[in-house]
Amino acid sequence: MFSASVSAQHYDGMFISGFGFAASHYGLPDIGFIAWPDIVAFVQRLRLAFPEQHLLVDIDDGYVDPETACHTVQHLEAIGASGVILEDQKRPRRCGHVNGKQILPLEEYLEKLNLVLAARRDLVVVARTDATEESEILRRAKALAATDADVVLVDGVRSVEWIRKVRDVIGDKPLLFNQIAGGKSPRLSLPELSDLGVDVAIYSTPCLFAAQTAMDTALRRLKEDDGRLPEVTPSGVGVAECLALLEKNISRHHRREATVAR
Repeated sequence: MFSASVSAQHYDGMFISGFGFAASHYGLPDIGFIAWPDIVAFVQRLRLAFPEQHLLVDIDDGYVDPETACHTVQHLEAIGASGVILEDQKRPRRCGHVNGKQILPLEEYLEKLNLVLAARRDLVVVARTDATEESEILRRAKALAATDADVVLVDGVRSVEWIRKVRDVIGDKPLLFNQIAGGKSPRLSLPELSDLGVDVAIYSTPCLFAAQTAMDTALRRLKEDDGRLPEVTPSGVGVAECLALLEKNISRHHRREATVAR
């Protein structure tokens, strides 16, 4: 919630990543620990604090079976999520940018995906493949584009050339590109992605990784200075600045702002 509070000052949409949620909520790696009630409860807190933000939610494999996937999607849509990403991995699952991924048979994933599409009303559904073998990437991308999914994502795509190949096989279907620091995909700017035919870009963990670096630096400095806190500078953050950020999330303030705006 805190990194979301900072993010909301800069962007009008948030990606709730499985990697970030597993790390922040459980303190565990992104290998399948997330339970669907936890992600639903978190998105509900986000929606109350950030009523105007678009919320795109990573639901991994739909939490294994199609029934749970549909149930989760309907819960998320009911509380105001904007969209979900559903992957074709099988358990034990992995972050899309690490080795060791395994995928479901295509027909099994398409069955789950089509059930999710039938269960949603207006929710955006991103169909994601984690295939790594080249011919299978293109086969699955083409099959996903032929469904009623709104957007296609090939996660862990390794080169500009392969972005072009995927773009070619999915036709007019919108294409999403996922970037994560230290991941397998090239670091590309939004103009570069647009030139390649990418329609949506998501950033999985910029706040998480920056926070790890900053917290480690702050604690090392505290130890080196024998427990003396650094002075708060005009450009820094202390109690007042932190509270000012968090107070914006109180729901009664949103209602007051809406009344004033009218």
